Amino acid sequence: MSRYTEVIVLARRAEKVMEPLTRPDKGRDWHQCFTRVDDSMFGGSRMPSDECYAWVIQFIRHNWHGLLNHLETLAWPDPHSVQVLVRDEDDDCFGLWMIYDGKLVEVSLPRTEREPFSASVTGVLSRTDRHAVGELQGFASAVTPTSAVTGA
Repeated sequence: MSRYTEVIVLARRAEKVMEPLTRPDKGRDWHQCFTRVDDSMFGGSRMPSDECYAWVIQFIRHNWHGLLNHLETLAWPDPHSVQVLVRDEDDDCFGLWMIYDGKLVEVSLPRTEREPFSASVTGVLSRTDRHAVGELQGFASAVTPTSAVTGA
């Protein structure tokens, strides 16, 4: 069964930790490999940067059980910098996991709720304000994009 999920890992000085996850490994629970995203992708350089802070992967099947647990067990050089973003195809937005007290835990995002869903590893993350927007149509906001930035 196809089920798309994107995962982004952000971490400082984690090149050595993440490098094995960029190669195939039949011993893992999942088969896809992370892709390194360094500044050469944005600067147009053909040479990879010495530093990389981001890795991405997309799963097309419901086969990534164990990934979050595996990431939790890695020897991160700076565990406080580790952020894992997960977006299942039915999620309204990415969920955020961070390492606290040695555990990779989901950080609650304002105006969201996660509900169990058997077809998803993490469940479904929904915006709780999705319907409130429709209810408030016709009411002018006191904060406009211009006033929020300029203070006008």
